[in-house]
Amino acid sequence: MFNIIKKQKNARRGIIKTVHGEVQTPAFMNVATCGAIKGALSAFDLKKVKCQIMLSNTYHLHLRPGDENIKKLGGLHKFTRWNGPILTDSGGFQVFSLAKLRNISEDGVTFNSHIDGHKIFMSPEVSMQIQSNLGSTIAMAFDECVENPSPYDYTKKSAQLTTRWLKRCKDEINRLNSLEDTINKKQMLFGINQGGVYKDLRVEQMKAIADMDLSGYAIGGLAVGEETEVMYEIIDEVVPYMPKDKPRYLMGVGTPVNILEAVYRGIDMFDCVMPSRNARHGHLFTMSGIRNIWNSKYELDESPIDTECDCPVCKSFSRAYIRHLMKAGEMLGMRLCVTHNLYFYNTLLEKIREELDNDNFENFYRKYRDILGVRI
Repeated sequence: MFNIIKKQKNARRGIIKTVHGEVQTPAFMNVATCGAIKGALSAFDLKKVKCQIMLSNTYHLHLRPGDENIKKLGGLHKFTRWNGPILTDSGGFQVFSLAKLRNISEDGVTFNSHIDGHKIFMSPEVSMQIQSNLGSTIAMAFDECVENPSPYDYTKKSAQLTTRWLKRCKDEINRLNSLEDTINKKQMLFGINQGGVYKDLRVEQMKAIADMDLSGYAIGGLAVGEETEVMYEIIDEVVPYMPKDKPRYLMGVGTPVNILEAVYRGIDMFDCVMPSRNARHGHLFTMSGIRNIWNSKYELDESPIDTECDCPVCKSFSRAYIRHLMKAGEMLGMRLCVTHNLYFYNTLLEKIREELDNDNFENFYRKYRDILGVRI
């Protein structure tokens, strides 16, 4: 399922083979939380921005339109018209981030919907059932995500609970994949490493889940309050204990520099709302740094967002026009900005893969880690 083509120190170049197609790694997953990219991009637009894999959210799709409705409509692929791999997040992070009141027990989590307040129960089994109804390519295990920093004792108990829940997720997905009416009988399961900012807890929990022979492994619970350097230190500690022959996924990360640093440390997969969210506020990524299209200096600027970019937006529209659209509140402005940013992210990962193929990633990393985060 996962073949490593090349390595340069810890950085890895590989291919994930799935029932819905191949994913060239390192790869960025474009976040379509409710089955669409915020910024009015469809599945067909994603193809134009070089997207390989789409990520949608279990929690949000369970609330609306309902996972059972999506199953009746043929699954998430048919529903959205995206024909490539889809990864569905388990809903664990949304319970942590959106539910103001929640009660966590061994069985699962009881919480109130952020939409209308009605009571919801989510467990490892329920999360797997929802994701099976969606028919995604990769299902994420149900976990507890804690705030950083959290007390050591609580974090330890939480990480151990996530491990026990993972065993239940594996049992349930195996059962679901054997059913006759299951949409994707080859749905894969990725486990999640938790343990807050405590290196010993991270390593202990990673050791506990590494032997479960899952399709892939993720590092979760980072980029939720800790310093960036702490995140890098956690990755350095955990990666040596992650199975070498399985994809490694850093959840919810991040900036272009974060991605570059994580690839350097051995991570294969990424997702983040940052490119689309920042684009909707006029913050645009380029190989020369970050550009704020609201700046008055772009009022008469006929150049594209990025002179080095060949995305559909940079081929056709000027900084002056896009700035005008954003200031006028035109939806097209956000759509163009989101299109550019997603294209930039996918192209950045494409460049990283090329540099790994050519044994030049070390030089690429050294050059761009000090450039990509600079504000122009």
